[in-house]
Formats: sequence, C-alpha cells, structure tokens
Amino acid sequence: MTETRFRAEDGALLAYRDQGQGLPLLCLPGLTRTMADFDYLLPHLPPVRVVKMDYRGRGASDWTGPASYTVEQEARDVLALLDHLGIAKAAILGTSRGGLIGMVLAAVARDRVAGLCLNDIGPEIDREGLARIGDYVGRNPAGRTYRGYAERLSQSPGFANVPLSRWLDEAHKLAVETPDGLRLRYDPTLREAFAKGLDGPPVDLWPLFDAMQGLPLALIRGANSDLLTPETADRMRSRRPDMLFAEVPDRAHIPFLDEPESLHLIRAFLKALS
Repeated sequence: MTETRFRAEDGALLAYRDQGQGLPLLCLPGLTRTMADFDYLLPHLPPVRVVKMDYRGRGASDWTGPASYTVEQEARDVLALLDHLGIAKAAILGTSRGGLIGMVLAAVARDRVAGLCLNDIGPEIDREGLARIGDYVGRNPAGRTYRGYAERLSQSPGFANVPLSRWLDEAHKLAVETPDGLRLRYDPTLREAFAKGLDGPPVDLWPLFDAMQGLPLALIRGANSDLLTPETADRMRSRRPDMLFAEVPDRAHIPFLDEPESLHLIRAFLKALS
C-alpha cells in the first residue's frame, strides 16, 4: 500500500495511511521510526480504522529541519491529520515518542482522544536509555548490506528469542541500501533536535499523566527496557489502578507489538473502548 500525503500548517507534505473501518486507531511511531512499525500488529487487530503517519523528517514525509522536530510540532501535525481526515476523536497507540505525543494531545485536546495505549514510555524517561539513543540517532548504520545490519541488530541488549528474519525486517524499516552504503530513512539532523532536548533541564511529565485521569489508559512495557524503568511503571499503576498493563518478556525498548502479551492488552484496550 502506498502512502498518501497531506499538507500541514506550514506547507510541509506529511505521509499517512488510512485503512479499515470502525473505531479510529491512530498509531504513532517512535523518535526515528515510521508508520511501518505497526505492520507487525495490523494482521492481529479486530476491525478498526487504522491511521498511521510519518512525522516530518521521517519516512516519506518532508524534511523541515531540526527546529521543527519537536513533540509540540508533531502533536500539531497529528491534529492537522485528524482534521484532514474528518476524524473527531481517535484512540491512540503511541510507541515511545508517539506515546509522549499522545500524552500531550490528551492534555491539550482531550476531546479528540478516546483513549491512550502507551508502548514502553511514561512520564519519566531513564537518562541512561536516552543516552543510548543519543549514541546512534542521526548516524548512518555501519556496513553496506541489510543482512549485515540485521546481524548487528540481533545483538541488541535485552532482546531474546527474536528470529533473524525479524531483524532483517527491522533493517529494511530503518535504512535503505545505496551504492555508498546504508542510509537512514529519516533526516540526520534529527540528531540536533534530540541533543538539544537531552541537554536541557528535565521536564516533569507527571502533570500530563495525571491530566489523563478519566481517559481509558493502557501500558505495555518491555521487561528489559532501559527507557521505562520498573519503578516508573509501578508508580504509573499506583496512580492509575484502572490502567491496563502488560510486561513483555525478552524485550527491551521497544516491544514489536505482535507478542502475545502485547496483543492481549491491545485487544482488551480496544474492547474497552468499543
């Protein structure tokens, strides 16, 4: 299926896909990722209307420069997409960065959010995990082939029982083969935007989390995640005892979402909304 593009408030063309019918489920990917991240999940979903997008600077969307690669701008772009599609309210499945965007939307546009399912993200983000991401963001993968890249990805700490075929899929999602070697599928200047945020003072996101009181909420955590600690997940559950929760063994940051634990929780989340 090919992407469609719409024009954002500043004229940037942003890619999205809109498929299926039923409850709108807006799937928001991670920092350096694209809408392709949800390909693993789609065959397992009940009938829903799935809307996915590439943030500006990623995938098939226009590159607009590091100053525009912010959660706030991306949240505005999400609302612009919902307006473009005539969707008044959507459930949100947010992976990592996508979950942060979902929390912002729940705070500033609560009437547009039917519920939020967070994939390995919360209102506290471990600095060691952020530093690890900072080591690779914006840097082209070493090597020249998908196969070699997949073999390196298969050594990712915290992941086990993942076939090489899955890592090969990941290599294709993350990079493109060129005569000069592998190249990222996103604007390398995203590194500048990420570094600026990492160097700034920590932001207290707990008010955003608490503002979701009354909204259906779910959380998936990779059991070996270095971004969402067990302590933060426990605190989230303490503040929201009604929050659906699943922990996925043999996964770090981030679960692929087609694991049995992930699927059980996502289906329960969608059933609660319907």
